[in-house]
Amino acid sequence: MKKPVGIIGAGSFGTAIAKILSHNVDVFMYSRKEETVRQINEEHNNLGIPLQKNIRGIHDVEKLAAECDVIFPIVPSSAFRSAIKIISPFIKPYHMIIHGTKGLDVTGYKMDELDKKLSRSNVHTMSEIIIQETSALRVGCLSGPNLAKEILENKPTATVIASRFDEVINAGEEMLNTDTFHVFGTNDTLGAEFAGAFKNAIAIGSGILTGLDMGKNLQSILITRGLREMIFLAKALGADIATFFGTAGIGDLIATTTSTNSRNFSFGKRIGLGEKSSEVLATSVELAEGYRTVAIMHFLAQHYKIRLPIIRMIYSVIYEDFDPKKAIRFLIKYPYAVDVDFL
Repeated sequence: MKKPVGIIGAGSFGTAIAKILSHNVDVFMYSRKEETVRQINEEHNNLGIPLQKNIRGIHDVEKLAAECDVIFPIVPSSAFRSAIKIISPFIKPYHMIIHGTKGLDVTGYKMDELDKKLSRSNVHTMSEIIIQETSALRVGCLSGPNLAKEILENKPTATVIASRFDEVINAGEEMLNTDTFHVFGTNDTLGAEFAGAFKNAIAIGSGILTGLDMGKNLQSILITRGLREMIFLAKALGADIATFFGTAGIGDLIATTTSTNSRNFSFGKRIGLGEKSSEVLATSVELAEGYRTVAIMHFLAQHYKIRLPIIRMIYSVIYEDFDPKKAIRFLIKYPYAVDVDFL
C-alpha cells in the first residue's frame, strides 16, 4: 500500500482506526471543521488524542478521493447517506470503500414517523447506501468488538472485515493488522452489518440494568435472550445467522453490553440511574447508535409480526418513558417456553 488511505469522519472511532492504519500506511483524515484539520496537521492531535505525524487532516474530499484508492467512511448512521453523497461525485469504480458505521438508514422516514409500516425495502445498511450512491463496486464493512477507547489505549483486540470481495478482506488485513489488532474475514456482509447494528439496542438494555443495579445474572439473561431476538429479526430480513455466532456477532455483543466504554451501554446506564432519554441525548458528546436502532427494530418486528419482547420494552423505556422496573417485571413473567429456538 504505497498510496495513503482516507478516512471520512474525525470522531473517536475514526481517530482510533486512523491510528491503527498509520502503523502500515499514511492516512488522510477528512473533517468538515477547519479547526479540526488545523489541529491534526499542526498539533498532531484530535479530540485530545495524540496522533502520529503520518496522519494528515484534509478539508477537500475531491483531493482525498484523488489521493486515496481505499476510503473508510466512519460517520454516524443518521448522517451517513449525506456524507456519502458529498464524496460520491469523486468516487470511481476502482475505489475500495470499507465503512465502520454500525447502524441502519431509514429511507423516506423521520424518526418520529417510524410508526408507519416499516419493511426491509425502507431499511438500508451502510454498504447498501455506498452502492446506491456511488460507482464503487468493491465495498466492505468493519465490524466486531471495536471499542474506540480500548483501541486508543493500544489494548489487543480483533475485528472483522466483511465483503463479497476477497480482495477487500485481504486489503483490510494488510492495512489493519498490527501486533495488537487482528483482522478476521467473512463474505457475509449483511449478517455482519445487522449484527453490528442490532447489538447496540441490546447494549442500551444492559446499561439500564446496570444503572438499576440488577446484577450479572439478569444481565447475562438479557444478553443471551437479546441475541435470540437479534437472530429472529435478522432471519426475517434475509440474513444468514451464522455470523451472529462469531466475532462480529457474539464477540461484539459481549463487548458492547458489558463495557462502560460503550456509548450505548453508558446511554442505558444513565437511564437506569434515573435520567430521561431526552436529557441523555441533549448532553451526549457522540450519538448512541442504539437509540435509533431500537425504534427501527421495534417497527420492523411489528411489520413482520415477530415478537421481540426485550426490544419492545427497551423501546417503551427510552421512547415512552415507561418505568424500567415495570419493564423488567414484564420480561421476567414473559411466557418463554423454549431456551434455544433459533437454530
